[in-house]
Amino acid sequence: MDLTLRDTFISLWEKYFGNADLPITFYYSYADGGANWADKPKGWSCIVCELARVREGRNLVYNAERVTCGGGRRYLGFTDKMRPGFEYFLSCGNKRMEGERYLQNPGLVKEFMKSQKILPVSGMNLVFKRWDKLEEGDDPDVVIFFAKPHVLSGLFTLANFDQSEPNGTYTPFGSGCTSIIHHPYLESLSDKPRAVIGMFDPSARKCVPDNELTFAIPMKRFEKMIGYMEESFLITDTWSTIRKRLK
Repeated sequence: MDLTLRDTFISLWEKYFGNADLPITFYYSYADGGANWADKPKGWSCIVCELARVREGRNLVYNAERVTCGGGRRYLGFTDKMRPGFEYFLSCGNKRMEGERYLQNPGLVKEFMKSQKILPVSGMNLVFKRWDKLEEGDDPDVVIFFAKPHVLSGLFTLANFDQSEPNGTYTPFGSGCTSIIHHPYLESLSDKPRAVIGMFDPSARKCVPDNELTFAIPMKRFEKMIGYMEESFLITDTWSTIRKRLK
């Protein structure tokens, strides 16, 4: 990690976004990144809920043993399997389980899952650090903002500043962890990476504060965003007005 870039962004973030929360980051590694190993849950747990500690400044590293949610394991790349009967769990349920009713029927779930890719991270650990906790040996794959509407509008607009393509940001259907980890990581492997707006999953909403969504962007795209912050709309009176409202 280029520490000059790290510190430059912190300064610019404070200048244009005030005391809005710094983003967190993640990367896959065969090492632990000098982070603390996350506790092994005794029961079900949600990675989105646990990231509250990373937002507070604690570095955490995960492997398959530290993620007990079946969907989380699948979407974080720790397995290529889903729980038996997942097509009923995500839809209408059956005699053995209550359904979440996020898709209309089991057949639709099966079709949906055909499009879901497997992350190429077999055998690797998942390291989370807040932006200001990054060190020289870190190499973030993705940057994740938990943002209120005004902040989200700034990030969304900034991400499109150097593009003529209107869909440089997209919002795929899926769980909370797919929107901040799975899809953004796949975007990081693309030649033209997009940002992902997410955290619309009702099951994950209990893990985030009111009036917050997420904005996750591959690091190689985010570096470019930092580079043009001070020639963008952020220096205009329009943003100055919004900046005052961020307080």
